[in-house]
Amino acid sequence: MTEPLDILVFGAHADDAEIGMAGTIVKHTRAGYRVGICDLTRAEMSSNGTVELRQQEAESASAVLGLSVRSNLGLPDRGLFRTEEHIRRIVAEIRKWAPRIVFAPYWEDRHPDHIACSGLVEEAVFNAKLRRYMPELPPATVSQTYFYFINDLGRADLTVDVTEYYAEKEASLRCYASQFTGPTQGSDAVATPLTAQYAERVKARDSLLGQKCGIGYAEGFASRLPHKVHLF
Repeated sequence: MTEPLDILVFGAHADDAEIGMAGTIVKHTRAGYRVGICDLTRAEMSSNGTVELRQQEAESASAVLGLSVRSNLGLPDRGLFRTEEHIRRIVAEIRKWAPRIVFAPYWEDRHPDHIACSGLVEEAVFNAKLRRYMPELPPATVSQTYFYFINDLGRADLTVDVTEYYAEKEASLRCYASQFTGPTQGSDAVATPLTAQYAERVKARDSLLGQKCGIGYAEGFASRLPHKVHLF
């Protein structure tokens, strides 16, 4: 029997989760939580790197993050749509790992795949608890779904102090050298928004959010549902 995960993070491509919440992931794995990442595609349409190289980079980043598991559904890059097939594949992943909390990309972003991933995961979380949907697999109820920011920062409903673990976040991003390193003479790499000091911009974003909270670095998350508290 598969040991359940505490947290399951979905991304359209390897490096999405690292950009949005690597610090939060490390903070939880260091605290003993079982955390996994599921990448929906192999990023075969990326301008730089190869599928094989991206897989190696993802494995290196996973070691930095201390993940319990990392999977890839092999869905088509730039071909993510709210189809029954795609939803069922994600539902199966949720039921396999029965996570308590699920994370997905924020529902507004410049990359269409990030938006599609957000909607697919949200539908899959809902369907995963329905016992008559895909009855061949036991239902799984996710207690909370949160959304992390990749390219476009929305309003953060909650923040996580990741100051202590920011070096690990930077290390995980450096694992994706094919994406964040600018083209050099003689290479077949091309300039993209990711090679234009993207990692530095992510750090600046996390620093600014941290400043609002009076801390060094913070990662923000959105929620569709209000947060319940007992006492303030």
